[in-house]
Amino acid sequence: MEVAMRIAGLILGLGLCLAASTGSAETKPVKIGFDGEFGHVTSTSAQAIRQGILIAVDEINAKGGVLGGRKLELVERDNRSVPARGVANIRELAADPDVVAVFSGKFSPVVIEQIGVVHELGIPLLDPWAAADEIVDNGQTPNFVFRLSLRDGWALPAILAEARKRGLDKVAMMLPNTAWGRSSLKAAETWTRSNSGVSIVESAWYNWGERSLIDRYQALRLAGAKAIVLVANEGEGSILVKEIAALPKAERLPVLSHWGVSGGDFVAMTGGALAEVDFSVVQTYTFVGKTDARAKAVIQSAERLFGIKGLNGLKSQVGLAHAYDLTHILALAIDKAGSTDRKAIRDALEKVERWDGLVKTYAPPFAPDRHEALIPDLVFLGRFGPDGIR
Repeated sequence: MEVAMRIAGLILGLGLCLAASTGSAETKPVKIGFDGEFGHVTSTSAQAIRQGILIAVDEINAKGGVLGGRKLELVERDNRSVPARGVANIRELAADPDVVAVFSGKFSPVVIEQIGVVHELGIPLLDPWAAADEIVDNGQTPNFVFRLSLRDGWALPAILAEARKRGLDKVAMMLPNTAWGRSSLKAAETWTRSNSGVSIVESAWYNWGERSLIDRYQALRLAGAKAIVLVANEGEGSILVKEIAALPKAERLPVLSHWGVSGGDFVAMTGGALAEVDFSVVQTYTFVGKTDARAKAVIQSAERLFGIKGLNGLKSQVGLAHAYDLTHILALAIDKAGSTDRKAIRDALEKVERWDGLVKTYAPPFAPDRHEALIPDLVFLGRFGPDGIR
């Protein structure tokens, strides 16, 4: 179903492009680029981001589009979680003058490598997932990166505060040997320097694609850790959960996880093992328990557009929600800019006054000195259930 809908969408997009080529600039679609990790075998994050964008585009186009009648159109590329491919995709998308901005995907190492070329080409990069602090704190002026997502500088303090609340005063960190892992460790060490009640007794590093983490886990446990702070995506995270579940109960430490694991079908990947492990995960939004009109409308649109039935069909819910709000904010910026000029849209993103969104009310979403749309107070630790994280 997903592949068929993707092909149908690409065919529709091609048809729109052909039709636009014979029309005036005032009738051509305004294109939104998206470079995501579609080819990553276990990830559902790119699909969720795409769904969020398309639901918002459907709403915006139904009300007349942008700039007095131009429809929005999504153009996507697959970086397969490879930074070099992500950089090449940005160049390819930016070569189309009708692409006004590009959405990034989940993997911080990819997005970090894209920052230089984004500023070289002068195209806004909109981040609905990747959390490394340096993505927004990139030192560029003017800054073309805007994030509506979590950042490591909020995630790790939330995790460590939860550990303190639960009396888990000694934690150990399990980290990927990537920019995301280094960003997370820096955020954790910054928090522990200015807060008491939790100390980091040891850290262990692993590489993406490893097939076992149990030796590192046992070393951390024997170092005195009372909990594991895990920074991982769904692949390595599911391996660790299954390995912990196979241990005697006395050796199963609580795991407080960054949100990379929620970018795949983690419940299915861990199977029954997840029920045997005390596992919590950072989030900023979930559809579980939401009864407001906007959440209901988005769920109905997901059912109509993608054939999704029930919340258990909404994978990586946080990515969908962030991308939905960020697309609406981009549309407001395009109208405020009054054109498809990328620099004007970048400037307008800092001047959008309000969007009553799915995740929160943004008033305003961004400012010249603030390219983060969310706030630390939205961060919570939840647990996986059959219908999402609660």
